[in-house]
Amino acid sequence: MVTRIGIGSKIFDTRAITRQKKLHKLGYKSITALQILDIYTIDKTFTQNQLEKIASKLSNPVTQNYIFRTEKIKVEPPTKFTWAIEIGFLPGVTDNIGHTTKEIIEDLFKTKFKDTEGIYTSQVTFLEGKISKPEALEIAGSIYNPLIKRMHIKSFTEFTKDGGMDVVVPKVKLSLKPTISKVNLHVSDDELTKIGKQGIANPDGTRRGPLALDLTYMKTIQQHFKKLKRNPTDIELESLAQTWSEHCKHTIFADPIDELKDGLFKTYIKKATEEIRKTKEDFCVSVFTDNSGAIAFDENYLITHKVETHNTPSILDPFGGAITGIVGVNRDAMGFGMGAKPIANFYGFCFADPRVDIPLYRDQKKTQKVLSSRRIMDGVIDGVNAGGNQSGIPTPQGFVYFHERFRGKPGVFVGTVGLIPRKIKGKLSHRKKSRPGDLIVMLGGRVGKDGIHGATFSSEAIDSGSPATAVQIGDPITQKKMSDAIVKEARDLLLYTSITDNGAGGLSCSVAEMGKESGGALVTLEKVPLKYPGLDPWETWISESQERMTLSIPKKNWEKFSELMKRRGVEATIIGEFTDSGNCVVTYNDKTIMDLDMKFLHDGLPQRTLKTTGSPASNAVAETTAGGRIMESKNQEKELSEMLERLNITSFEFISQQYDHIVQGNAVIGPLQGRGRVNGDTSVIRPVLSSNKGAIMSQALYPAYSEIDPYNMAASCIDSAIRNAVATGANPAKLALLDNFCWCSSNEPERLGQLKLAAKACYDYAVAYGTPFISGKDSMFNDFKGFDNNGKPIKISVPPTLLISSFGVIDDVTSVVSLDVKTPEDLLYLLGDTYEELAGSEYFEMKNATSNAVPKVDSRKNKKMYAAFYKAIKKNLIASSISVGRGGLAVAIAKKAIGGMLGTDVSLKNIPGEVTRDDFALYSESQGRILITIAKENKAAFEKALQGNTILQIGKVTKDPTIKIKGLKGNEIVNLNLKKATNSYKKTFKDY
Repeated sequence: MVTRIGIGSKIFDTRAITRQKKLHKLGYKSITALQILDIYTIDKTFTQNQLEKIASKLSNPVTQNYIFRTEKIKVEPPTKFTWAIEIGFLPGVTDNIGHTTKEIIEDLFKTKFKDTEGIYTSQVTFLEGKISKPEALEIAGSIYNPLIKRMHIKSFTEFTKDGGMDVVVPKVKLSLKPTISKVNLHVSDDELTKIGKQGIANPDGTRRGPLALDLTYMKTIQQHFKKLKRNPTDIELESLAQTWSEHCKHTIFADPIDELKDGLFKTYIKKATEEIRKTKEDFCVSVFTDNSGAIAFDENYLITHKVETHNTPSILDPFGGAITGIVGVNRDAMGFGMGAKPIANFYGFCFADPRVDIPLYRDQKKTQKVLSSRRIMDGVIDGVNAGGNQSGIPTPQGFVYFHERFRGKPGVFVGTVGLIPRKIKGKLSHRKKSRPGDLIVMLGGRVGKDGIHGATFSSEAIDSGSPATAVQIGDPITQKKMSDAIVKEARDLLLYTSITDNGAGGLSCSVAEMGKESGGALVTLEKVPLKYPGLDPWETWISESQERMTLSIPKKNWEKFSELMKRRGVEATIIGEFTDSGNCVVTYNDKTIMDLDMKFLHDGLPQRTLKTTGSPASNAVAETTAGGRIMESKNQEKELSEMLERLNITSFEFISQQYDHIVQGNAVIGPLQGRGRVNGDTSVIRPVLSSNKGAIMSQALYPAYSEIDPYNMAASCIDSAIRNAVATGANPAKLALLDNFCWCSSNEPERLGQLKLAAKACYDYAVAYGTPFISGKDSMFNDFKGFDNNGKPIKISVPPTLLISSFGVIDDVTSVVSLDVKTPEDLLYLLGDTYEELAGSEYFEMKNATSNAVPKVDSRKNKKMYAAFYKAIKKNLIASSISVGRGGLAVAIAKKAIGGMLGTDVSLKNIPGEVTRDDFALYSESQGRILITIAKENKAAFEKALQGNTILQIGKVTKDPTIKIKGLKGNEIVNLNLKKATNSYKKTFKDY
């Protein structure tokens, strides 16, 4: 019997109040009251007494009450209302709360649900007010995503007549029997192209979804099977598509390009690291070969880092895309070496303005509307929240950036830092290798249709054919149990020989990658545990359903490993055996359905020589000189207030405060600094609580510079990421970098030209600073191809974006400094030169001004200064410090003052560099600058420590709560009350 339990609030319901406020902001002012009822649909027979016990476990008796509904028992509506809107997940979509509730009930009654039984959650929103049905449907559309959720609406009269909402059990019902088919490749080039682009044809003529294989790749596959004198099975072709996808193989970085025969990665990124490691003390341990990169932490531990992008799924389902991203990169830490413990998360969000909704559609008939920028932002933020907080992993660092060209597809960066002992039972922990005879074991969650074609889908631009099955929703609770069982127990018992995560491509990639270590693999596919019956074998093989790892386990260790996983509530299943046959073989019900040569699978993809050209003429911009196309304002106080309100400068405390950065107890410098709670660019954690050593992480990106000068854009990213860390106390000689290229239209020569310049800058400046790359990831087709509100075709490409993350070890966390000013009468110093470099700056964006003078980086000068500054920090000469970045010097001054809740008295007179206007001096984004404060008594020692570098005392900290700035000629240009400045800094997202 199916029973529905409804849990409602007796008193103040903050969720309902928040939802009503959001709907009012969207223009639905006719809603006078709103209530929420949580529904648990239980597809298993229980007695009335048992149901009462279940309901009591799911509700708080002080603040909540509950009601029952079965097909035989009807209930009265909870209150007077106009419309009831029920929203739940579609069949097959991961329901985390339902899954956890099932475990609660199993623990409560010491019973188990059958595979045919389950619990499904939904939520009913009761609306009161003069609301028409069309308006109610609009409201429903604003709070649910039809790609992953179902919606049902009833009026008060209908609800009363029916005794409530209908009883719906969203089970997946696959009526067809699993099949294996052959794919005919004896076809024309046009048909090969169609297969590669749209997927294998179904019997009814529809296509399965993108393989992301161009004609060159398809013809290579055609020739391979021609030699074998047979056609491939569908699972073989799908497996090749996953393995060869841009998402997995990074072919654009690997293929020859112009004169670079070894490609961008080997020529610029990998080569930089190889050269650096030969010329300095090498703190790198594992680079470019594993799920994460690793550096030495101390004599006992390594720390790892990896940053991923999850842009494409986040445009379809922001919550699912983001939570899958963060739990996926957590598994990259777990999959490093023998398994690192995730100890910190990182995020970076690139959005369009959430205050503006510009309708976009994936199809010309306007039936597939793209979610609004606000919905995307809210969903992505919530997804990383759920993934990190529920996994017990702190999130101390992140950023948010806004640009109109992220309206078609957001940029969603997620990262994880891991900690692992250098040795486990005397064996180096970063080395792993599956061996012939080892069992292939799938661990964690089960396999479903969610995540099918995720890797190939992410290798293409989003359009009307983008499949909903590419989106998954992660289950952090399931993954947390798996993580703890691995890194806290099984790893240290050496029960397995190798481990990797089931990310892009699912089993097809994880098994094939580990099979490369042993020399082959044999998989018995029907043994793979499924969420529901009826999946075709190719779907089981390539599904990216979450919370799964693949391990190689010696047969002698299986019983011990299996028993451990059972005690920890983690499902572990033998699905095959690693071999040395040279082939990856998959059987299904005793029939061989895949038999691919490992060399062809991994190395058979053909190389394409890529060609580049210069930037498109439409991106050309005119020079803006001093006094050029914009007039200098006579009211710089107003200008500074407006700058502090800008999306890319204003406080995003509303994000930081909902991400737990205290869990695990390793926080040293968190996301919000000072009494004024200012967002910092750098954070510090203490991975080993018995040690004062710390790990420091920061980042930088400048998408607004890219179309103007991609080379100097990349140089600025590297310099800023390094400087941000140095300003907090990092040793510049012990910093490593991670690169994440988030590019667009990477099959166009102009975009490849920009990419090549940016990659060259990565080599030049990484080598100049001695900062090796240890890990990276690229996402090459961040384009939206759809239709505007008039049904006209539109293409929106993200600005070419490079995220550089800096990562290093702090010898003593007690020496690090925060950005906030500390004491009145402390002296303010500016380190570095200021030039009229405002192209792509926040100030010029605010003024709608153009220029081609993006900041240029003098690495030799900056490197010398950073080294001297680090020595000054070690001598405890620095009271506070902030890297001067987006928004320039004026914004840095304001943030320091707001952070410390103290005033400043600053003069721009004699500012080092070349600048002729006050506003240019205030808002130039010249690189290589740090704004610091020191105690008066440290003046002589500090100036001696920085001797030979460009420094200038520009003012002091004051008790007077005012930001005062004198201009180049000595006249006062800013006299901004600190309270007003703080209000400006915090007002933009105040109500979010």
